[in-house]
Amino acid sequence: MNRHEHKEEEVRRMLEGSHPHVPGDLAARATARGVRLLHRDRAMRRFWWTLLTLAVFAFVVWASMVRPWEVPPAGTTPPLEGF
Repeated sequence: MNRHEHKEEEVRRMLEGSHPHVPGDLAARATARGVRLLHRDRAMRRFWWTLLTLAVFAFVVWASMVRPWEVPPAGTTPPLEGF
């Protein structure tokens, strides 16, 4: 018996046995859990988008105040020669 046949035999053995009893409210519990998971995922997505928006806003405010793209002023003036 090769590996594939062994797996087939194992599956047939499992299917021939008695099936476990399923609680009557299983569908309602699964639906409620799914709704909770969806709400949690939506809340987490909103949280991360809000955090990203605040980070971008903070960066824009910082960049507009510091202006890192401009060359900083020289600490000393160049010597005056030739006058």
